[in-house]
Amino acid sequence: MREMLTGGELDVLTGDYLAELTMLILGRDRLKDPSAGYARTFLRQLEETLGLAHERGVRIVTNAGGLNPAGLADAVRALADRLGIPVRVAHVEGDDLGPRYPGSLTAHAYLGGFGIAACLREGADVVVTGRVTDAALVTGPAAAHFGWGPTEYDRLAGAVVAGHVLECGTQATGGNYAFFGEGDIRRPGFPLAELHADGSSVITKHPGTGGFVDVGTVTAQLLYETGGARYAGPDVTARLDTVRLTQDGPDRVRIDGVRGEAPPPDLKVGRTRIGGFRNEVVFVLTGLDIEAKADLVRGQMAEAFGKSAPQEVRWDLVRTDRADAGTQETASALLRLVVRDPEQAVVGRALSGAAVELALASYPGFHVLAPPGKGAPYGVFEAAYVPQGEVDHVAVLADGRRVPVPPAADTLGPDDVDGLDDVEGLGGLDDVPQPPLPEALPAGPVRRAPLGLVAGARSGDKGGDANVGVWVRSEVAWRWLAHTLTVDRFRELIPESGGLRVTRHVLPRLRALNFVVEGLLGAGVASQHRFDPQAKALGEWLRSRHLDIPEDLL
Repeated sequence: MREMLTGGELDVLTGDYLAELTMLILGRDRLKDPSAGYARTFLRQLEETLGLAHERGVRIVTNAGGLNPAGLADAVRALADRLGIPVRVAHVEGDDLGPRYPGSLTAHAYLGGFGIAACLREGADVVVTGRVTDAALVTGPAAAHFGWGPTEYDRLAGAVVAGHVLECGTQATGGNYAFFGEGDIRRPGFPLAELHADGSSVITKHPGTGGFVDVGTVTAQLLYETGGARYAGPDVTARLDTVRLTQDGPDRVRIDGVRGEAPPPDLKVGRTRIGGFRNEVVFVLTGLDIEAKADLVRGQMAEAFGKSAPQEVRWDLVRTDRADAGTQETASALLRLVVRDPEQAVVGRALSGAAVELALASYPGFHVLAPPGKGAPYGVFEAAYVPQGEVDHVAVLADGRRVPVPPAADTLGPDDVDGLDDVEGLGGLDDVPQPPLPEALPAGPVRRAPLGLVAGARSGDKGGDANVGVWVRSEVAWRWLAHTLTVDRFRELIPESGGLRVTRHVLPRLRALNFVVEGLLGAGVASQHRFDPQAKALGEWLRSRHLDIPEDLL
């Protein structure tokens, strides 16, 4: 926060503190302390920067309120009083729908940006929200500054796209970037957006900060955790197939051409609950006969569990071993056992007892990376939908006045779209016809090589689904990629996707394909269903896979 406030000009400083996993963590905090439920990190950061923001006239908008925006707003007021800084603090509420969903730890609707806009228009210096869409932190200030109304869809859609680029911080300035070697990303600076009244924007960063901003870094972030051409939110449905990116100078990328449509009639509700208890143990298998050693310990553990076996037992053998290895570690494979059950004792004492009692009675060289613990609760994320008009979206101003925020006047109805799938903050409406593909490349010499020599990728999670965005940087490479990386080829390269629904979305303006793999992540990140529970490295795995690539592209 200090770097953003001192590094250059700024009108509004936004902070995105919430994710699906964060909501679960805050929910557990609130069970222990009803006054908790917000991101305390924000308060610590604000203590050393609130004076700077006040001096420079920078407004602060954050969703750090989490489950308790009113509580955080009060805490900010108390902090400001203690520091002697006169600030007006407002907050947004109405997202908490817990009473509607018994049995949930948390249940919160993803609100839009017009509650934020109402607070800013009434003079708030700090605006605290609970669960809003990540992009709402940008659309709210933009609507307030430019006086946009709720049906100015193209302008709002442009702000949504800018907000999506900003929401993950340094992922837009070289962080987590496929071609990270093209710049110095040891300490990338945070991105900022220069917003314009027509909805266009320029993504850049403060002078002298690390990292870099180019069409590639912005493309990567645009594809992150999205689906098809329609990127739906509570204020507007942004059409990602209309986005135009151009390099506007060093570390400057212009975004324009974005078209918007009415939002869907429903708001997405993110629900979390405790799914049960989880535990794991990793057996180290060294040297010869790895498969036989794995079979032995699997059979011994099954016999030790007997009738008290956990409800879910999952084994994964990771062949990290090499023949004739020069170190013991590189001669070893890892056999990972994960168990889940509604009862903590079943995954705690039962697992630790069964595993530890084999220490002198199993395969040669028996040892584990760490002894099993008592078992820990794991969470489940689920999505639900409610009509916009059934959510009481309210801006609570600094003087205590409560200003209702009306739902969207116009929405996309069933005659406009065919179905709903899950993207950022809402149902994504995906009836857009697939665009025509470019002309295929003529046949020519090819070489077996990794996809990543030609294409970049970024992947992420939405509940139990994963997405992988793949893009290239030239028209000739796009002609090859669009015809080569089909759903069938994707399944070949990512065998885990076999048996799951895989949808390919074509985005020609970005020279990109976006694949959505449904159910790859089980019940979401908090359930830790797989080795990479948020699919963060799924795109890098895809880039490492070999296929026949035209030599002219290499």
